[in-house]
Amino acid sequence: MNVYLNNLGIICALGDNTESVREQLFAGTSPGMRKTDQYSPGHPRTLGLVEAQLPKLDHHPVQLRSRNNAMLAQALTQIRPAIEALKANIPAHRIAIVLGTSTTGMAESEQAMQLHAEENRFPDGFHYAQQELGSPARFLATELGLTGPAYVISTACTSSAKALASAARLLQAGLADAVLAGGVDTLCRFTVAGFAALESIDDARCQPFSANRRGINIGEGAALFIVSREPGPVCLAGWGESSDGHHISAPDPSASGAKLAIDKALQRAALSAADIGYINLHGTATLQNDAMESRAVAELLPDVPASSTKSLTGHTLGAAGAIESGLCWLTLTDQAGRLPPHGWDGIPDPALPELPLVSQGSAPGTPHAVISLSFAFGGNNIALVLTR
Repeated sequence: MNVYLNNLGIICALGDNTESVREQLFAGTSPGMRKTDQYSPGHPRTLGLVEAQLPKLDHHPVQLRSRNNAMLAQALTQIRPAIEALKANIPAHRIAIVLGTSTTGMAESEQAMQLHAEENRFPDGFHYAQQELGSPARFLATELGLTGPAYVISTACTSSAKALASAARLLQAGLADAVLAGGVDTLCRFTVAGFAALESIDDARCQPFSANRRGINIGEGAALFIVSREPGPVCLAGWGESSDGHHISAPDPSASGAKLAIDKALQRAALSAADIGYINLHGTATLQNDAMESRAVAELLPDVPASSTKSLTGHTLGAAGAIESGLCWLTLTDQAGRLPPHGWDGIPDPALPELPLVSQGSAPGTPHAVISLSFAFGGNNIALVLTR
């Protein structure tokens, strides 16, 4: 049974709707990538910021009001007419929701704790449940009046890619007739400080696969798909998941887990490496991830045009898999046949296998199939194959 990604709502540092994201993506420019100390006072860092005005959530209980859910609401507005049409034909209990996230309402909790430390009180409009990881799924279910399965996956940087695979499984198992799937994450001090403590942040623009790479830029955003059995512009043809069991924060340098995920995805899609026309790399610009990923790709997907889009969006953590699947969706539906350019300084690391990284303005024709790779803490790996 085929599973399709019929509609896309997206917001990130590239823009706040599909058309603005498409335009900036293929131009290789990103208005939201800039230096700020908003989340690291006194220490400016390059972040992938969303500066668009987000929807108000005043009509929801305080537990569901957070910047995370407002970001999700902005993605929702882009596909809401399609969802309402869906609801006219599918009962509410047969529409499921599966999302990925990692921060939820962390920023609201940070602000509340700061006020409590200063004035011994919590601010009006704060509720600890804003930080609960299931909040985004409950928000969508409440906003749309849906009563089907609704849950959140939180496996760090693979979260929302796994949400898409989970959506496909719900459809294949007959547990739902349509699924709203994707991911959302917003910036907060906690994640910026955490990755800084791991010495994994580059204060300047990140340089994936460069000899000068020094770490990630953290970003924020959301992407939301309607996933169903109804034929649509993009098919989720295959997925593969694995776990290294190697280290809590470092990937297995042999790339065995990453290669297993890629193999499984290709097998499920009944495709070979020769069928893949573009790779969206995880490409965090950290020393160990890029080294591991380049080995896996060079061995299993040689000569396939590839790019990391994290220099354009920042690493959106739990939302990264869905946002980057969204960028692949835009690639597969681009009439001009363009590929997302790889943003870096152009200085390859001689210690890494050479990859055919996409240059600015590359338009070799719309690929039939692409693969998006996501790797997370704990050696958690997933590969998604999308076809036109």
